Amino acid sequence: MSGDIWDSHAGWWQRQFTDGVDPEYQDQILPLVDDLTLGFDKILDVGCGEGQVTRSLSTKPSQVVGVDPSWRQVLKAQERSSGETYVQASAALLPFETEAFDAAIACLVFEHITEMSEAIAEVARILKPGGRFVFLLNHPLLQTPGSGWVEDYTSETPSQYWRIGQYLVEQETIEEVELGVKISFVHRPLSVYLNSLAESGLILKRMLEPAPPESFLERNDAYRSARNIPRLLVLVCEKQ
Repeated sequence: MSGDIWDSHAGWWQRQFTDGVDPEYQDQILPLVDDLTLGFDKILDVGCGEGQVTRSLSTKPSQVVGVDPSWRQVLKAQERSSGETYVQASAALLPFETEAFDAAIACLVFEHITEMSEAIAEVARILKPGGRFVFLLNHPLLQTPGSGWVEDYTSETPSQYWRIGQYLVEQETIEEVELGVKISFVHRPLSVYLNSLAESGLILKRMLEPAPPESFLERNDAYRSARNIPRLLVLVCEKQ
């Protein structure tokens, strides 16, 4: 994940996805992350951006650390901080001691990281034995590039279905998410993530595929027909 790209587009992210603006974060992601890290004291938020996930954690703020490669995001996180600590660094080279944290989270971050296996190994390194890694991804199968809702009226019996793109093809795409805002996304099959986690000693304990929240559907009516197609995948792993 390039800090330069996210420095260039930090304002877009802060405007579109933080401070209660985005319903998926507000009504689904933040409550999920808070619940899944409950009971863990020292927590690292990998790819924290401007810190909205970090700030949402119910543990003591002094025990929460956010790390991000973008200086503009880190500076905004420090400005909005309620006591958390923020550090500028790459996920593939975390500037923390081995076994320094009880838990770690990565929220919709690894889709933008090219050094995926190195970053996962670093998460494993900084976790204590028995530590938890809460790993949130855009669903690798159902949100593969080229996927989407299809209404087919070419036959006598119209059909509706969710088309899945070339799932097995690892690929990096550049998407223009807003006029002038181009973001790099890396697609990998789920097996690539799970095998990399296992190789680093992070063992899957739970997997969640929540449906999109109603508040998201209200603002994105075109997605309502696909309301039973999850956008989010949550992997809850434990360090051996």
